[in-house]
Amino acid sequence: MKYYKLHLIRHGLTQGNMEGLYIGSGTDLPLCPEGRHDLHSLQNQFRYPAVPLVFSSPLRRATETAQLLYPDAKLVVLDDLREMAFGKFENQPLKTLVQNPEFAAWMDPTSHAVPEGAEDRVAFYRRTGELLMKLFEYQFKTHTEEAACITHGGVIMSMLAQHALPQRRPEDWMTDPGCGYSVRCDAEMYMRDHLAEAFDVVPYGYLDAAKPV
Repeated sequence: MKYYKLHLIRHGLTQGNMEGLYIGSGTDLPLCPEGRHDLHSLQNQFRYPAVPLVFSSPLRRATETAQLLYPDAKLVVLDDLREMAFGKFENQPLKTLVQNPEFAAWMDPTSHAVPEGAEDRVAFYRRTGELLMKLFEYQFKTHTEEAACITHGGVIMSMLAQHALPQRRPEDWMTDPGCGYSVRCDAEMYMRDHLAEAFDVVPYGYLDAAKPV
C-alpha cells in the first residue's frame, strides 16, 4: 500500500491576529514581526517535514509562511485555498462582533443568512471540501509522494471535517498559527471513500510539547 502525504499548515500570525480582528480573504495582511519570530522558533524547536512541493493560498500571510518554511520547494498558489470572505464583518474586532445579533445569526450553522459581501457558507464548504481531494489527485498524477499546503484555519477545519479520519467537528480541527495536521491517502481510499487519514500534528514534536505536564 502506497500512501501519499499532505501536511496542512496554518499561516503565521498577522497584526490583525494580534489585535483580535476578524480577518478573512478581504484583508490581505503580511506576517507581522511576531509571526515571523514564532515561525523561526517553531523551526528551531521542532521539525517540519521536508517536501518538494508546497500549495499555498494567494494571500500574503500564507505565501510568506510558505517561503519562510519551505524556501527551496516548488510553490503552487491556488485561489481556492483562500480564507472565507467575511464581507461587512471583515477586519472588525471579534469582541464587538460577538455582541452583534446579525453576526450571531451568521455563525448559526442552521442559518442561511449571508452578510453583505460575504461568501455563502455552503459555497465555502463545497469549495474547501472538494479541494482536499483535488490536492491529492494532483499528487497522484505527478507522483509527488509528499507535499505541504499553507492555508487558513477555516479552510483546514472545513477540509478535515469533511474528508478526514477520525471524523470530527470542524472546531475540533482548530490549530495554532504555523501548525497543522499531516494527512495521508492511498489510491483505494481516494477512489472508494474520498477520505484521508490524519496521522500526526505538524511540526513534529509540537503536540508532545503542548501537552500539560
